[in-house]
Amino acid sequence: MENEGKGLHARVLESLGPAITAGDYPPGTILRTDELEQRFDVSRTVIREAIRVLESMQLVASRRRVGVTVRPTEEWNVYDPRVISWRLAGRDRPRQLRSLTVLRSAVEPVAAGLAARHATPEQCAELTEHAMGMVATSRGQQLDAYLVHDMAFHRVVLTASGNEMFARLGDVVAAVLTGRTQHHVMFTDPDPAAVTLHVQVAEAVRTGDAARAEALTREITVGAMAELDVLAP
Repeated sequence: MENEGKGLHARVLESLGPAITAGDYPPGTILRTDELEQRFDVSRTVIREAIRVLESMQLVASRRRVGVTVRPTEEWNVYDPRVISWRLAGRDRPRQLRSLTVLRSAVEPVAAGLAARHATPEQCAELTEHAMGMVATSRGQQLDAYLVHDMAFHRVVLTASGNEMFARLGDVVAAVLTGRTQHHVMFTDPDPAAVTLHVQVAEAVRTGDAARAEALTREITVGAMAELDVLAP
């Protein structure tokens, strides 16, 4: 029964979350729990659990005698990976991708420069391993396999920076990379120049060349933005 409850809760969440982030329920909309119970044919407990999760993302606020109110967009936790994935699945995908790519452009080059100064030998080996994995999966329409190495590569860069704030953005970057792949905002095979840049970043970090690591990573983010201009204008 417990697993069944979790499944029902997930079903409600995966319906309400995307609907809210897509604007189907504009800010200020009142969601009444009794109506939600009927709509989803679930218990009040299931609805309350789903609402608690939405509250943790700051998408909604619950008030007695009022109900559940959709909060203004500027109050949402836009760094929550689920909020990101829901927004990427909606009609606002191009703007969301652009916003996230600008964030990456501001953070990742600096993180790569710091990684060149602070990365451990183990982290350098991980970067090289995933860069080589990206090379190996960059041909033959292996985008899902490529994504695994791409996400891991960028997580290591952010963590190896030694800055805990940058490290916490690993889930954000993973969400945008996943969204690009799932929603086909990538070419059939990754850009060979971008793949080569990742290999060069791994080498720059390994050799402690902070300026080169930062410059190369900036090239990667510029290329990602240029792809968006073509694929999600």
